[in-house]
Amino acid sequence: MLGLVRTALNKPYTFVVMAIFICIVGPLSALRTPTDVFPDIGIPVVAVVWQYTGLSPDAMAGRVISPYERALSTTVNDIAHIESQSLAGMGVVKVFFQPGVDIRTANAQITAISQTMVKQMPAGMTPPLILNYSASTVPVLQMAFSSPTLGESQIRDLAQNTVRPPLTSIPGLAIPAPYGGKQRQITLDLDPQAMAAKGLSAQDVGNALAAQNQITPVGTAKLGSNEFTVLLNNSPNEIEALNDLPIRTVNGAVVTIGQVAHVRDGSPPQTNIVRVNGGHSVLMAALKNGDASTLTLVSRIRAMLPQIGESLPPSLKISLLGDASTFVRESISSVAREGIIAALLTSVMILVFLGSWRSTVIIAASIPLAVLSAIALLSAAGQTLNVMTLGGLALAVGILVDDATVTIENVNWHLEQGKGCARGDPRWRRADRRPGVRIAAVHLHRVRADVPA
Repeated sequence: MLGLVRTALNKPYTFVVMAIFICIVGPLSALRTPTDVFPDIGIPVVAVVWQYTGLSPDAMAGRVISPYERALSTTVNDIAHIESQSLAGMGVVKVFFQPGVDIRTANAQITAISQTMVKQMPAGMTPPLILNYSASTVPVLQMAFSSPTLGESQIRDLAQNTVRPPLTSIPGLAIPAPYGGKQRQITLDLDPQAMAAKGLSAQDVGNALAAQNQITPVGTAKLGSNEFTVLLNNSPNEIEALNDLPIRTVNGAVVTIGQVAHVRDGSPPQTNIVRVNGGHSVLMAALKNGDASTLTLVSRIRAMLPQIGESLPPSLKISLLGDASTFVRESISSVAREGIIAALLTSVMILVFLGSWRSTVIIAASIPLAVLSAIALLSAAGQTLNVMTLGGLALAVGILVDDATVTIENVNWHLEQGKGCARGDPRWRRADRRPGVRIAAVHLHRVRADVPA
């Protein structure tokens, strides 16, 4: 500390240049540093989602999750612990790794063993969905879709297939499937009495539908100078045409699917419902992924939604809920406001009690310079402006006020005692007139010695 003071006294212009440099670098760092709700906590976690429609939770746990957990523990390295949850038709396995693990290698190992385990799962099991996430992956914005004229399946279809794809092009943004609404599905409703009267079973209907609803690529046919793509009529072009597919001939009459069942554009049973202002709606969350800035993500979403709305029906209303950027922006404004208030109040206090404009300017400049230098160092260290760092800066402002007040008062007290004054300074003469005391003229960075005459 003594060397720093000596350098500041001997080379004052160097510190003036440093202050100007901080004034330039600090605001630039604040603008470029990612701003988020929480810091980037790199918890290495990989989630594996297995799906098999109709499988009970007990069967999912015994036939899928348990064998898969045993395979993971013998083939994947650096596993800390494994958590799993079995639901109806779905099983979720969370693999927690040791700190510092290479998540890319872990992901490759999990993918490899998952593809191998598919062959040992129940027939028809598809490969799992593998997700990487961290504790900082939180919703930054929620979009609610509602319409007084459109149905729930139409609202969900527009949110899933029209709004979601363009938004996923924003860097650092992850958007899962929407909640609420009815998921569109071609449904075949069987009539048990009609099937019993015709001597048919549900398997007969399923076989007829599978045999006559196929997509078979044929190739092309060249006629003269033109080449045409050949299409077969083995797949109906309309949903209603599925009702006209024949099943078999019973008593000399052809029985079609429409006589024993009905094919319609429907939806599976709803498992979740979203209501906004009392009406049925669809909710779609926007998640921050990686080290992206919350303020940047929200601003880009808000800028892109009007462009996407041009291709949507006029009756579809998009409401923005749970905007995390408001909280982050208010946190930044609060820290800046508290710093300005602290600098002003401290400056006024110094000016009133000490009556020194020089000390007032020093205090007014030291607090913002300290905050800006802290922000620049955080940016250089790869940190983000979040609740943790902003809270630390807010606490540091109070410490800066205390330190600045004590330091300035202490310096002024020593100056009043004549310490560090030049021989021609009036304060030197006041101290020199004290009886029986001789004061050696020294600079602030030297040791003070009072020798009796």
